[in-house]
Amino acid sequence: MRPSAEYAHVPYEQKVHHAVTYRSILIGALLIPPNSFWIMQVEGVWNIGHSTCLSLMWHVILNLLTLILINRLLVDRKFPQKSLTQGELITIYTMLSLAGGIAGRDSYQILVPVMGWAFEFATPENEWNQLFHRFLPDWLILREPDVLHQLYRGDSTLYKWPTLRVLVAPVLWWSLFVLVLGLTMFCLNVLIRKQWIQNEKLSYPIIQLPLAITQSNDSHWQGQGGRFFRNRLLWAGFSIGGAINIINGIHHLVPSFPHLPVTYLDYNLGQYFTNKPWSAVGRFPFPIYPFVIAIGFFLPLDLAFSTWFFYLFRKVQQVAGVALGIKALPAFPYLNQQSTGAWLGLFVVVMWAGRTHFRSVSRQVFSLSSSTENINDESGKDSPMSYRLACIGILFGSIAIVLFCHQAGLSLWIIPPFFFIFFMLSIAITRARAELGPPTHELAGMNPGNLMVDLIGTRQIGANNLSIFPLFWFFAGRGYRGHLMPHQLECLKMAEQTRMNVQKLGLAMLVAIFLGSLSAFWALYHLAFIEGLGVIPIGHDSGVFRMLAGRLNHPTPADLPATSFMGVGMLMTFLLMFLRTRFLWWPLHPVGYALSMNFGIDYIWSCLIFSSIIKRIILSYGGVGTYRRAIPFFLGVILGEYVIGGFWSLIGVILQYKTYDFYFA
Repeated sequence: MRPSAEYAHVPYEQKVHHAVTYRSILIGALLIPPNSFWIMQVEGVWNIGHSTCLSLMWHVILNLLTLILINRLLVDRKFPQKSLTQGELITIYTMLSLAGGIAGRDSYQILVPVMGWAFEFATPENEWNQLFHRFLPDWLILREPDVLHQLYRGDSTLYKWPTLRVLVAPVLWWSLFVLVLGLTMFCLNVLIRKQWIQNEKLSYPIIQLPLAITQSNDSHWQGQGGRFFRNRLLWAGFSIGGAINIINGIHHLVPSFPHLPVTYLDYNLGQYFTNKPWSAVGRFPFPIYPFVIAIGFFLPLDLAFSTWFFYLFRKVQQVAGVALGIKALPAFPYLNQQSTGAWLGLFVVVMWAGRTHFRSVSRQVFSLSSSTENINDESGKDSPMSYRLACIGILFGSIAIVLFCHQAGLSLWIIPPFFFIFFMLSIAITRARAELGPPTHELAGMNPGNLMVDLIGTRQIGANNLSIFPLFWFFAGRGYRGHLMPHQLECLKMAEQTRMNVQKLGLAMLVAIFLGSLSAFWALYHLAFIEGLGVIPIGHDSGVFRMLAGRLNHPTPADLPATSFMGVGMLMTFLLMFLRTRFLWWPLHPVGYALSMNFGIDYIWSCLIFSSIIKRIILSYGGVGTYRRAIPFFLGVILGEYVIGGFWSLIGVILQYKTYDFYFA
């Protein structure tokens, strides 16, 4: 994009103030290893403090606040010229978010155990050795018995040469693979950013807090440094969110102390539905997390309403299946398949909506005229790269992915559809985050491999391909909550909104991804050799291999009912979008349907009811002005929970004692 007329006349010093600097990349790089260790300790070993399960990671916000505090108390007073700028803080936020996603619950906390699980837990009874060991590539997994025993049983150390020698090759290969995935996603984001940021002007609710706190440090550009933290409503909200976490934190240490039940585990409405068919609702949580209610305040009203409406619709389907006695369809209502179809349908919808933009991109990429490149909206100084270079990056990434996967053992014919489905889901998730901004989004089990099994059956896919799918579970199937692509686009939106020069932002992202991969491996291996990977509650590891063994022992054809319900989900998405375009009053959005047909929305659905009611009342009786004045209060609630909840987590790591978990996932 060409710099706006306003930005074109900004003095050089202020343009530099909004540049991505090598200093900020270095600070981000130095912060990644300790943060990876923090994540692996609390999430991976203790199964608490699930920052990476949230779209807005609390540990990243705490890092930003700490840097701003250091800036104010030390740097500004003695070396004001060296103070961190808003552009630098956004760069650091970007790097920590991407590294957090890699170390997250749905990523390397899955990959690391899976790499050796099939060998450590193989027995004569489960016959894993005969079934699939021969298909697993030596250069991506762990086979050495001595290393495996130490890794899964603990009471050992990572820092021995025989151990490091076994680990170095798979660690580097997986890190390079994830780097290529991240590069490909970044290039895709370059192609879609203008359509979603400028043309459609999506709201990006998740970035509201990091934008506000980085701007509070930005006295050079806005002349308003510190105003955000002087707002009384901010501190009122902070007091409420913080007080709840202080009370519940003390209760965790002293059970006789009173507490305020707000979490996913505190309420289960399902206990009141004991008779058939109502008992089919299963677990029916009613969480009231204050920080989720506050994040929901920034969601568009129709999208928040759609999310909790379709969650209840999901429960109705479960009850209806039992009430009608639909025995011919044992997996009815095929919620995972409905959700998969809905997400794929959402991809089709957003691509169709942006067809004019993508035609323009194609003309610019394939034009032989240099003048076209010169006027290319994405070749300015405030863009990471040109469209043409982004397409070259996608081509390079695609070739590298094919070579990697084929060398790993996948058949050439299965690689393109597998990754095409993966990137369709990636773009759809990124769109949902940009437009709806859900506090979390767990797409459990939505694996391209599972989809292909439903479509063509295990016999057609073959044992060699089925055996590789578990190794890809960490990036394509477990939950996508720490997915890299939406974090990348949100950071590009922050750069756009603050008029940053982002020429080096792509470099910062790639450094964060590669270093984040190495740091995540180091942190979990360090802890696992002490604790024992087989006993810490990291979960979901043996499950993928039990499923693989079942598929190999009992080959199946295509699953027509499952495929049909994927079609139902896709058609439902098309219908909802059609109704939205025909009737301005239509309140239901397809993103809400896609999110709510899967399990992850259980953690937050009821919070969005409160968000919707509060926002509706404020807009109806106070108008837009009152809504804007209320924003600092809700940002304060988020900050209060994040700061005090993060403080409990940090104290726990220092003292090596489990403390209060303000968000269980």
